[in-house]
Amino acid sequence: MAKFDPVQLAGWAGGVWRNGIPGCVEGVCADSRKIKGGDLFVAIRGKNFDGHDFVPAAFSGGASGALVSAGLPEQAAPGPLLMVNDTAAALRQMAAGYRRSLGARIVAVTGSVGKTTVKEMVASVFARRMATAKTIGNWNNEFGLPLSILGMDPGAAAGIFELGVSHPGELPPLARLLAPDWGIITNIGCAHIEYFGTEQAVADEKSALLRCLPGGGLAFVWRDQRWFEALKSAAACRVIAIGEHEDSDYRLLGHNPESLETKVREKHTGDVCAFRAPLPGQHVALNALFAVAAGRAGGLDWQTIREGLESCRAQPMRWQSEEFEGVRIINDAYNANPVSMAAALKTFALSACAGRKWLVLAGMHELGALAEAAHAELGAALARLPRPILLAVGPLGSKIADAAEKAGLAGNDIYRCADHRAAAAVLAGSVRAGDAVLFKASRCERLEKVLEAWKAAAQTAPAGHAQIGH
Repeated sequence: MAKFDPVQLAGWAGGVWRNGIPGCVEGVCADSRKIKGGDLFVAIRGKNFDGHDFVPAAFSGGASGALVSAGLPEQAAPGPLLMVNDTAAALRQMAAGYRRSLGARIVAVTGSVGKTTVKEMVASVFARRMATAKTIGNWNNEFGLPLSILGMDPGAAAGIFELGVSHPGELPPLARLLAPDWGIITNIGCAHIEYFGTEQAVADEKSALLRCLPGGGLAFVWRDQRWFEALKSAAACRVIAIGEHEDSDYRLLGHNPESLETKVREKHTGDVCAFRAPLPGQHVALNALFAVAAGRAGGLDWQTIREGLESCRAQPMRWQSEEFEGVRIINDAYNANPVSMAAALKTFALSACAGRKWLVLAGMHELGALAEAAHAELGAALARLPRPILLAVGPLGSKIADAAEKAGLAGNDIYRCADHRAAAAVLAGSVRAGDAVLFKASRCERLEKVLEAWKAAAQTAPAGHAQIGH
C-alpha cells in the first residue's frame, strides 16, 4: 500500500496543516466507517451528507489526519487537519500528484456496457506476471477514481482503472486525471441516454478517453460497432481492433455456450489461442478479447493470458451464479440497459436447464424518451424465447409484461408483481428444483431484494403456484 509524506500531500492538495502534522499517512479514505490506522480521512460534502460531521469518528477509528474545508474550527477535531478550499478538488489534486509519481503502465477502461468485467479480466491477465493495481470495487467516478489511484501500490507495474460517467462532460476530467497510457472502449449503447440525448453523444463522450492518449500509447476498440471509425479517428495513437469482423486485429473465431471454450486469432502472427471464458455469453467472449489484446501488447505469452482469463472471477451481481434448493440462480442485477439486457436474455436462453426458465425483470432507467419503446422491444424480444416464465416487477416491469403478452407470450406464463415481496412470494411458491432464474434490472430497482425475500420466504411457502400479482 502507498504511504504518503504529509508535507507532499499538502503541496499536492494546495492546503495547510493545522493542529500539527502527522508523522506519516498510511492511506486515504473517504468513509469514516472504513478508516484504518494511519489513514487520512477526506471529508466530502454530498447532496445528502457532509463528511465533516464524521471527522471526530474518523479520528476515533485511527485516522492520522483529516482533509477538511477551511473554516472548520481546529478544536472540532482531536488531531491534524489539512485545510483546503474544496475537499473534492483537493482529493483530485492529490491523486493527480501521486499519479505523476508512478512509473506503472496505466490502462483506462470505459464504455456503455462491460467496463467492470473487462477491467477485471485485463487486471487478472496482467497480474499473472506483474504487480497490478485496479479500480477498487465500482469506484469509477469523480470521487472513486482518485481514491482508487491513491490506493495503488507504488511498486505496481500496471494499473487498470475503470471510468464511469452518467452525464455529458464527466469523462474528460477523469481521463485527464488518470492520464492513461492505454485506453479501452467497450461497446457503445444507449446507457444514460436520458442525459446524453443520442447515442452519438455517448460515443463522443467516450472518445474523450482516446483523445487524451499519448502518441505512443495504444487504443483498443470493438471493431463491430457502428462507432468504430469515429472512435478510431479520435485517437492519435495506434488503434487495435477486436471483434468478429475479418479485419480485427484480434478476431473471435468461435465460442461454445456450454463449455465456454473460446478461440481467437491474432492477425499479425496468425496464431490461434483457445481458452475458457470466465463467464457465459458471446458478449463476454468478445470482452475477453480486450484482455487478450492488452496482454499480447504487453508482451505476455498465450499461456499466461489463458491462465489469467481462466482464473478471473465474476463480480457481485454480474452473472453471479449460485444454487438454492436445487434451483440455479443467475444474479445479473447490478445494472441494465437495452444492450446488456439483450445480451443477458440471449445468454440465459442458450444455457442448459433441466426445468423451466424464469425471468425476473424490472425497469431499465435513464432512457429518457426511449424508455417506452425500449421496454416494449424488450417484452417483444423475450416473447420469442423458448417459453420463458416472466416475473415483471414494478411499473416498468409491467410495461415489459404488456409488450410480451401482446407479442404472444401466454398470459399464464406472466406474473405482474407490484413489488419485491410479491415477486418473492411467486418464486417461493412456484419455482422447483431443476429450474433456473435470471434476475436483471437497473441498479435503482434493487432487484436483489427479491432474491433475499425469496430465500427468507422459501421455507414457509405453500406448494403450488402462488397467484400474487398474476
